[in-house]
Order: sequence, then C-alpha cells, then structure tokens
Amino acid sequence: MFARPVESVAADAPLQPLDDLVLNYHLMHPGGDSSPSDPNAAFYLDGTCHLHYILEHPWNGKSSCSFVHVSSPDMLHWTWQSTTLQPTFTGHGMFSGTGFITKEGQPAIIYHGQGSGRNWIVIAKDNQLSDWEKPYPIEVKTADGQPSTIRFWDPDCFRIGDTYYAISGGQNPPLIKSKDLKNWTYVGDFLQHDLPNVALGEDISCGNFFKLGDKWMLLCISHPFGCRYYLGDWDATAEQFVPEKAGRMNWHREGQSLNQLCRADVFAPESVLTPDGRRVMWAWCAELDPATRRKSIQSLPRELSLPADGVLRIKPIRELESLRYEPIVLHDVQVSENKDRFFGVFACNRIAELPGDAVELRITVDRAQAERRCFGITLFSDGKGGGLPILIRNDTGTVRVGDTEAPFAVSDLPPGEDVELRVFIDKYFVEVFVNDRQAMVATYMGYRGKTGLDEYSFGPPAPLKKVEIWKLKPANKGFREARTSRVWEPATGQQ
Repeated sequence: MFARPVESVAADAPLQPLDDLVLNYHLMHPGGDSSPSDPNAAFYLDGTCHLHYILEHPWNGKSSCSFVHVSSPDMLHWTWQSTTLQPTFTGHGMFSGTGFITKEGQPAIIYHGQGSGRNWIVIAKDNQLSDWEKPYPIEVKTADGQPSTIRFWDPDCFRIGDTYYAISGGQNPPLIKSKDLKNWTYVGDFLQHDLPNVALGEDISCGNFFKLGDKWMLLCISHPFGCRYYLGDWDATAEQFVPEKAGRMNWHREGQSLNQLCRADVFAPESVLTPDGRRVMWAWCAELDPATRRKSIQSLPRELSLPADGVLRIKPIRELESLRYEPIVLHDVQVSENKDRFFGVFACNRIAELPGDAVELRITVDRAQAERRCFGITLFSDGKGGGLPILIRNDTGTVRVGDTEAPFAVSDLPPGEDVELRVFIDKYFVEVFVNDRQAMVATYMGYRGKTGLDEYSFGPPAPLKKVEIWKLKPANKGFREARTSRVWEPATGQQ
C-alpha cells in the first residue's frame, strides 16, 4: 500500500528548474510531479528487465493509479512502454503488488485493486507484457469451505513446489494457498513469531518473499519506519515463515518528525531474480528533500546476497561499471594534521575535485588504519565546513551520511578486510555503499558549483590506501524521449 507524501514544502526551499532535477542515471518518472511511485512487478524475460511503478493520475474526475511499465536490457537504460495496466482496462486503480511466474511459465501480477477491497491477479499473454488477460479477484475460503474474512492489501505471491502461496499486508500477514491461482484456502498467520528488534505495531506492507542463499528473505516496509527485511527459514510442515533476524534499510534523519506517518527515504521495495541468479532490488526514495518529494526517484538497483557468514550483502549492480570513463587513481593519500585545537587532533584536507555531476568514487582505507578512528570524506565541500559528510564513526558503530546514521562497525569486519566506500553521485542525489554491508541515500541540493572532495579524520590521520574516481555516462536517453512522447500517459476517463 502506498503512502501519500506530505504535500507541504518548506517556505525557504529554493525552486528547482525541472532540468536541474533530472538525474543522469537514476530511474525517475518523466512526467513531472507524481506520487506515489512504488516500484512493482519486476520480471526478467527473454533478456529484458521489466519494471512497473505506480503513477497517480486523474480518472473520471477523481484520482486513480496505474502501473507505468519500463523495460531495460541492463537495469540502467530504460525505455517507457504504453501503460496497459490502468483503470480503463482493469476497472479500478492499481495499488502495490508483485510479479511472479506461473507453473505454465506465464508472467503474472498479484496486486491490490484500489477501492475494491480485494487483491487481484492478472496474467500476461506475452513476454513483452504488452497484452494481458482480464484480471480477476482472489476469493478465499477456510479449510471447511466457508468464506474467509481476511483483510486485503499489498499482496505477494510465491511458489513452493507445486503450491502457490500469497500474503497480504498486516502486522502478521494472513497466508493463503492455491494449486491453480483460482481456488484459495486460508492457512493462518504467515510469521511463526516476530522478533525483539521489531517495534510492536509495525506493519508488513509491500512484501516480497524469496529464497536468498540458504535462507528465505521477506523484503518489506513498515509505514512508520520504511524499508526493512527479515531472514529466516520456511517451516514446510506448519506452512509458516520462521524469522531469525530482522534488519532495516531506512533510518531516521535528524530534523525528521517522529510524528510523520511515513518516513519514506527508502520505501516500497521490489526485487527480481536475474537470469544469472542475482537478486536485485529497487526502492522508492520519496522524502529526502522537499524539492524531490514528488519526483518519483528510484534507488540504484542493488544486488542482495547472503553468504555463509549470514550477514546480508548489499552492493550496486556490476552493470554500473559500464558507465565508467576517464578514471583517476590516487595511491597512499596522506592527510596533514591540524593540531591547533585544545582537545584532540583533527585533519581535513582536499583530496581532489569532483570531475562532473555524474561520478563514482571508490575509497579504500587499510584495516589497521581504520581501527578506532572517526574518519570519512566530505562531498561538495566549499572548504568552509559546508558539504555532505560521509563518516565512519567507530565511537558509535555507525556510518553517517548527511544527517542520517546507520549501523556499521569496522570491528565487525573479518580480520584483514579493508574499509571500502563506494559513492555514487548523480547531481544532488548520493548513494553510499560500505563494504557491501550497508547502503544509504542522501540529497544535497546545494551541489551546484561545489566540486571539493575532502577527507576528514579525528585522531591520528587515516591515510587513504586508494582513491578511485570515475566519470559516469548518462543513462537517461529513454527518460528524455518519454518526457516528450508521453507514451506512458494513462487515460483520464472511460474510453
């Protein structure tokens, strides 16, 4: 279920011309302001990745929602297709759901029908997703054949053996099952139990359940706290998910109201399994700044994996490397101490100038040099303390990006593993990956004309073992074409 972002904009927020907000290689809606923008129903079919996202639009004098359809050969260069899954076809608006493949090999989507009080299934007639069978509602019965009264929203459908299972939203989602996608039986609670680090009252919405490594992962949100996940096992006898670990992908920002319903910096995730076996996810980045609140920006595609140590890995997809050009490599960058302080010693020096507004950085710090230090970099530095800080804080066991902190501790890394920061700069939008174990997003709207890249450290300076800088080629040709053609635009009333 989507959350409608707050409409108010700070009085002192500078107006941003459209082209200034158009990103170089992030997926965003080409039609100007729109909301919500949950990514939905992802497929990889015949070598092409397909993704949908929600678009709110007028319909018959009211507001409704459609699934905008984009496709890509590499999850970076997107082409907008005609919007088929819209109210003129379905008879209702399209709210969140997921994609799956039927036993017969057909792409299918389970979703919530806006205003219908039901979850629905629609099955594609082709692998281009250009033609669909008429959707039908899910009717659920109890084991003794009586109508079930479960609450419907934000469904996910997955298959184990020859049985289809589906969950809806809720604090403990109801689980249903079917052999044929037509006759559904209520099973019971999906979660066998919840975990102590999940707050009482958190809902599970925008769910996506899949195998990852030798565990099962439930990728989801809670509306108050944003994107999160569970890892655990599937109990085939009880037909329940047994969570063992819960984690978050969204964190509170300083200055962000605790009373705000949806803190949607990273929100409404969706994932797909690629032909080479990678699990790749996107998330809607909605609330980072008033200027970007209705720009429908999706995170970079992130690869999820779960190695033998049981620690979730999150890393940018390798296809991003195809955008690199004009590399700059610096080795053994030393930082000068500034001892003109009464308490402690700090260092802050210019490393380089950012070579444009589409840049990737990879910064490596020797493990021994990273121990017990507070260190990091500042993007868009003006040399006077301004800019976007990215700090490893060993004092708190966190990484700080802008005004947000998330868990990360150097001491948790295996012995001998260096600290590695990967930073993706797309104009004002920044994504940070730390040792493939943490990922964060931020915006810095004052980026124009600020090219300084500084290092900061407190205590003995932390020399940088290696600094790699690449310019990145734009991947937004399809966006610019769709902004003109508006091929994606849904109908506004009955045809």
